Amino acid sequence: MVDKQEILAAISPDIAQIEETLQKNFSSYVPFINEVSKHILFAGGKRLRPLLMVLTARLCGANITPQTYRLSVLFEYLHAATLLHDDVVDEAKFRRGRKAAHHLWGNQAVILVGDFLYSRAIRIAVEEGNMDVLDVISETTTLMSEGEVLQLINLDNVELNEEKYFEVIFRKTAVLISAACEVGAIHATGNGWQRKALKDFGTYLGYAFQITDDLLDYEGASEETGKDIGTDFKEGKVTLPFILGAQKASPEDRKELISLLKEKEPTYENFQKAYNLLKKYEAFSATREKAKLYIEKALKELERFEPSPTKDLLASIAHYVLIRRK
Repeated sequence: MVDKQEILAAISPDIAQIEETLQKNFSSYVPFINEVSKHILFAGGKRLRPLLMVLTARLCGANITPQTYRLSVLFEYLHAATLLHDDVVDEAKFRRGRKAAHHLWGNQAVILVGDFLYSRAIRIAVEEGNMDVLDVISETTTLMSEGEVLQLINLDNVELNEEKYFEVIFRKTAVLISAACEVGAIHATGNGWQRKALKDFGTYLGYAFQITDDLLDYEGASEETGKDIGTDFKEGKVTLPFILGAQKASPEDRKELISLLKEKEPTYENFQKAYNLLKKYEAFSATREKAKLYIEKALKELERFEPSPTKDLLASIAHYVLIRRK
């Protein structure tokens, strides 16, 4: 059984250093950029990506220094930039329990601040002075941009299949988590197999993280997730629970699911009907099994490393992804 409090106690020193480094390194001489950046950066994020970079570097034998934490926070800047852009595209009302930034400052300003955070992350990568790091980050930002476009294209695409879904979530979520883990190995001057193993570990963990996120849109609670339940469904997003449920549904029920998803003015009642239909076809349990499969794959990559407290902590974090509520 994963103990959340034990995980929090183990990571708290690293999280404190990450928070301090975030405060020091994002600032712009334009006060408005600072204001918007703070709104997204310090609204209760989990800091999973910078934390994974630090832990994987430690796993590969790195001596953790202020430079390690400085490099790690670029992953939070990239993540925050993506959230800002996503919320504009999705016309989201809330993010992490607060008003989405574009509702406070407008679409144009928020997109530009997202661009600033992207460029700040690239700058930190350049300052690391390691071409392998820069190569990983440049490829990652390219894939993430493709992911944003793919997600937009596939809005209301009820023909989206499992293969195409994973193409989207690889770019949308998994690639950044994978990059954080790979850069941890690079920073520690890890050898080739360590770099590959941690890159794959991050990819599988990222898949499981996004699958669980999609499941929480149906089964979470707004006070835990920071957004209304069913938000993604009401925005017309076709995610894994819908895909798996629609595959098994009778022709009549599949037709109704599609109609509910495409409703121009969706209501909670529409969502509840869709939820009941998906539950009827065991879509949620099947989705949970998919996430579990990817965690097992991630843990398989960790098995290649020698026993250590850091290895155990990474395994605990992977297990926790399956049971998290936000």
